[in-house]
Amino acid sequence: MQAIGILHAEHRSLAAVMHGMLYLLRETRLRGTPPRFDVLTAMVEYINAVPERLHHPKEEAYLFRRLALRCIHAGPLIQALEKEHRLAAAMVLELERTLERYQGGGPRQFQAFAEAAAKYAALQWRHMRAEEDELLPLAREHLTPEDWKAIDAAFASHGDPLFGAEAEQAYETLFRRIVALSPPPLGSGTE
Repeated sequence: MQAIGILHAEHRSLAAVMHGMLYLLRETRLRGTPPRFDVLTAMVEYINAVPERLHHPKEEAYLFRRLALRCIHAGPLIQALEKEHRLAAAMVLELERTLERYQGGGPRQFQAFAEAAAKYAALQWRHMRAEEDELLPLAREHLTPEDWKAIDAAFASHGDPLFGAEAEQAYETLFRRIVALSPPPLGSGTE
């Protein structure tokens, strides 16, 4: 069940990026800290790349598909999670648009971006909790060792040319850049 560890790690990384984004926005709102558009842009880029292009497709193609075959009772949960994946993709587009308007329009555009970020974070935290608290227990109970072998291989290798080692390295590099750009206490602030 190596895939479960990978899934948890990806959830932690996404949660860290979302927490960091909300922290930066709170600092701007409460303390008047100038916006760090370099960090915010990298964060939105990470959110668009990792969950939307890597994490969610792996879940659907490997974990959800096999669980749907083994546990009919998981169907409604899987459908709800897939619907949230589609909603999250639309929300990422809104994040990109509102960030662009904030960068170009200044403080009067802050609230729209802050609201888009808060809505996206709330959806993702609720979504990750459902996967970890509801879906994974069903998967542990119903999937066979052969299922886990295939799922683990897909998650470890990304099982698709679109998710190869180069893509994984690019996302890891982007995450490191976010940490380097982010001011303490979020990151090192070395860039």
